[in-house]
Amino acid sequence: MRRIDRAIGVALALLAAVVLWTSRSFPAVPGQKVGAGFLPAIVGAGLLVCGIGLVLRSARSSGAAGDGGGSGEATGPVGPALVVLGGVLGYILLADRLGFLIVAPLVLMTAFRALGISWRASVPWALAGTLVVHVAFYKLLRVPLPWGVLRPFY
Repeated sequence: MRRIDRAIGVALALLAAVVLWTSRSFPAVPGQKVGAGFLPAIVGAGLLVCGIGLVLRSARSSGAAGDGGGSGEATGPVGPALVVLGGVLGYILLADRLGFLIVAPLVLMTAFRALGISWRASVPWALAGTLVVHVAFYKLLRVPLPWGVLRPFY
């Protein structure tokens, strides 16, 4: 797991550098204190922190084990990762047709269940997460999310 952590950490850090560099060129928004690059810069900073954390964890566990980096094999199941990737793909394919408020909680509940979270916790967290993201984008950032089949009710 150590080599894969290191590789993913470096890849995340490189992606973060690209996001941070690109977000600098986004235009300023008239009348706003922050420009269009503010949110991508925050995401880039988070990716950078995660990437550095993975590299440091890999280095710490390599030093503690004394085996020079480990076998590089993943020890956990890949099923939850595939479910999360499938959820992202499903969101991309279905969000415009069905709408954010329908697809997002389904994707979140599926991801939570794949990660071993109980139904009792998955349902409220998925609904609350969807509502928080919707309010953040629609009201605070003024970025409309797809309404899909709910458009007539809006």
